[in-house]
Amino acid sequence: MTNRRSFLSTLMAGPALALSTSVRAISPRKTNKPIIISTWDHGVPANEAGWAILSAGGSALDAVEAAARVPEADPKSRSVGLGGRPDRDGFVTLDACIMNEKGNCGSVAFLQNIMHPISVARKVMEKTPHVMLVGEGALQFALDQGFKKENLLTEESEKEWKEWLKANPPAPKQKINIENHDTIGVIALDEAGNLSGACTTSGASYKLHGRVGDSPIIGAGLFVDNEVGAATATGWGEAVIRIAGTHLVVEYMRQGKSPETACRLAVERLISKNPDYRDIQVGFLALNKAGEYGAYCIQPGFDYAVYDKQTPNKLLKSGSRL
Repeated sequence: MTNRRSFLSTLMAGPALALSTSVRAISPRKTNKPIIISTWDHGVPANEAGWAILSAGGSALDAVEAAARVPEADPKSRSVGLGGRPDRDGFVTLDACIMNEKGNCGSVAFLQNIMHPISVARKVMEKTPHVMLVGEGALQFALDQGFKKENLLTEESEKEWKEWLKANPPAPKQKINIENHDTIGVIALDEAGNLSGACTTSGASYKLHGRVGDSPIIGAGLFVDNEVGAATATGWGEAVIRIAGTHLVVEYMRQGKSPETACRLAVERLISKNPDYRDIQVGFLALNKAGEYGAYCIQPGFDYAVYDKQTPNKLLKSGSRL
């Protein structure tokens, strides 16, 4: 005979049993890790350096720093580090930032004569209570940390600058595509499931002396939220800063949008705030916590590199608004 107590126990247990059965029936989505993604075709050699760390079980933070250092040391990468194009006064000034899975970050801006600003940015993050150091203060900090002071203006970049001086056009808002790379942004997800990112640049060619773009600004050139995903930006930094671009991309992913959709929505927001959008290029690149990635830009021509277990360092084309 069923008494009242056993009847109530059955009613209470039923939904719980049904719920546990349904939970067991759902297979959790497998995370694509490790993975590293980088902007532009100079992201391919950068990814090689980062993948060597990730595939050995290393951290995403170490991977993105190692990746960013590759174009910084390559004089053929004309918008990053050594060989970067100077400002209109002939000075190579560098900007960089780095951010880890804990939300810790470091940044340098208007740094001169130091080949690896990304590593100086990491030192700012790890050795100081600050987020950003700039100009002479950033240089002195770098020297105190053991970095070597050296001339970054190569003969090729100096020759181009002098040719530009003859024409002396106004401050450019050039389309920054495969012919004129801008920045390298790198994002990685390691085997432990942690995200980190890095961004480094010599900035817009022949900019006004003292100009700083989006690349060293957390939430503009780079943003990492280990619960959701990470994003980096490339292109005309002023436009990115106006909408806190990478923070916006991550927030769209927090709402459940895919990385590519999040990048597209950020591009559309940027277009709505910048009436001159047809004359500039901006691209966003994003990676979510599941290891899914995507990119989107204003103008055609933005490519990015991906390296994971399924994709051995492949260069992909971004979708574009125009």
